[in-house]
Amino acid sequence: MIELTFPDGNQKKVDPPITGFQIAETISSDFSRNCVAMIVNNQLMDLSSVVEDNASIRFITQKDPEALEIMRHSAAHVMAQAIMHLYPGAKLTIGPTVEDGFYYDIDMDPVSNADFQKIEDEMKKIIKAKIPFQRKVMSKSDALNFFKSESYKIELIEDLTDGTISLYEQGDFTDLCRGPHVPHTGFVKSFKLLKVSGAYWRADQKNAQLQRIYGTAFFDKQELKSYLHFLEEAKKRNHRKIGTALDLYSFHDEAPGMAFFHPKGMILWNTLLDYWRYEHRKAGYVETKTPIMLNRSLWERSGHWENYRDNMYTSTIDEVEYAIKPMNCPGGMLLFGMKPHSYRELPLRSAEIGLVHRHEMSGVLSGLFRVRSFHQDDAHIFMTEEQICDEILGVLHLVEKIYSTFDLSFHLELSTRPEKSIGTDEQWENTTQGLKDALEQYGKPYRINEGDGAFYGPKIDIHIMDALKRTWQCGTIQLDMSLPERFDLTYIDSTNERKRPIMIHRVIYGSIERFLGILVEHYAGKFPLWLSPVQVVLMSLNDELIPFTQNIQQQLEDNNIRTEMDVRSENLKKKVRDAQLNQIPLIVTLGHKEKENNTVSVRTLDGHVAYGISLDHFIETVCQHVQGRKQDMNLF
Repeated sequence: MIELTFPDGNQKKVDPPITGFQIAETISSDFSRNCVAMIVNNQLMDLSSVVEDNASIRFITQKDPEALEIMRHSAAHVMAQAIMHLYPGAKLTIGPTVEDGFYYDIDMDPVSNADFQKIEDEMKKIIKAKIPFQRKVMSKSDALNFFKSESYKIELIEDLTDGTISLYEQGDFTDLCRGPHVPHTGFVKSFKLLKVSGAYWRADQKNAQLQRIYGTAFFDKQELKSYLHFLEEAKKRNHRKIGTALDLYSFHDEAPGMAFFHPKGMILWNTLLDYWRYEHRKAGYVETKTPIMLNRSLWERSGHWENYRDNMYTSTIDEVEYAIKPMNCPGGMLLFGMKPHSYRELPLRSAEIGLVHRHEMSGVLSGLFRVRSFHQDDAHIFMTEEQICDEILGVLHLVEKIYSTFDLSFHLELSTRPEKSIGTDEQWENTTQGLKDALEQYGKPYRINEGDGAFYGPKIDIHIMDALKRTWQCGTIQLDMSLPERFDLTYIDSTNERKRPIMIHRVIYGSIERFLGILVEHYAGKFPLWLSPVQVVLMSLNDELIPFTQNIQQQLEDNNIRTEMDVRSENLKKKVRDAQLNQIPLIVTLGHKEKENNTVSVRTLDGHVAYGISLDHFIETVCQHVQGRKQDMNLF
């Protein structure tokens, strides 16, 4: 007999050997049918695995968060099997799960969305057959022989360390896989293939281009339906589509991965930066600017030449090698090192809106979200060890202030020392504790990512959530023990001793281009009044009123209210509709009655209409609303 211990502390004695499924059946048949996998002595395993010794055991049911990833991994295998049935000449590579779904990279002739239906139909046959997933283990040499006709699998196996190799068999299909999987294909219930894109084998342009087919799967049909609805909403909010419709920015083949901002896009851009500068001045930051191009010796000193060279754009000038900066940090180090510093000057908060360039592969470029040229709202805070907690706390409060202005919530993650790192144990202990102390004082929950810090220091990552509940990692707060050392940065302490400052790297917007793209999708182009490139459009009811309309426009512009006139000969209904499509927050109509009384009639985007508003009251209300950077449109 062996003794099994369950999460609630209950124990059960059973006769070995016994499979996980058989153990689950001793609880109840209904329970066993709902189980997906199990964790035995902290090891994730298939239900078909045999338990032979005393163990702690936890079953993963369809309601547990781990279950969905396991099932989606199995769905990737089902898709691969279906594709091999339909395209026998295809060669499989890897098929992992990703957030919200799975994909498989396959060397095959190009496929399109039009091919998805027949692939899904074949998948349904496999699912209906409830084919068991059977784990097989063999030696590396036997695995190489088994996959001798599959070059990609051979390459993967050769990269593995010596020992046993696991495979999973489902009927006529076998794949190299670590597992675990659901008991049989029937567990893959509600699924949908979503898109196909190109991907290079092992992300290397020198290798073959593969077909990457994406899909998703859920245990519940309603969850799949809700997710597909979410995708439709996300399509409507696509920042590239909205940016074109609102004339904000564009992309051109002459500069791949580099956005062109139009006049209205520049208004939005400058409004974001004006707000950023306003909050940073209040928080005690000074603003600096460093060159875009610096010579090789600086990048060698900072470590980027050794570790980041492939992503940098370079040029030779006067027989000296230069690089366009991929980060702002080294320039900031030079500025701090320009003169001696006293502890009385610290903390020194120095910020820069720096233009950086990073070479990204063309296949991953994506609108404003993945670019080659972008601006970072970097800041470097130089401080003493004792100031770590207060400075981190100050950044967190600044983050909260700025994100809340855009109606963005966020959560926090603390990443600790990785296996490969620089600095002493004491330095890591002190800096990590400083971040923890600040997070504890801040009072919001946070998650710890053990070993996920940068090699030069621990960090806090800030993940914002938009209107569609999508999360984006924008802000980060990193403690750096490397660059102050590399650049020999010092300050004089209270005992007249030379000390090394502790430094924070931090961004809030992150990439300003990316943050702007997030805002476009967050608001679906319907920006709050203070952000909107055009805040008011004026419409006169006939040509006789154009001089009056021009006079109103001048008064609004004099009060820094961004205004356009629509004096086209179109009827009012069409002009109002066009203004709504252009997401202009306030639509003002002007007739003879308004001229006589010096009033305006106002329509908001949500359809609310107010008549007879005095011009002075209108201007005062709009100005107060803009200055308060309010989200709502309940002005009148």
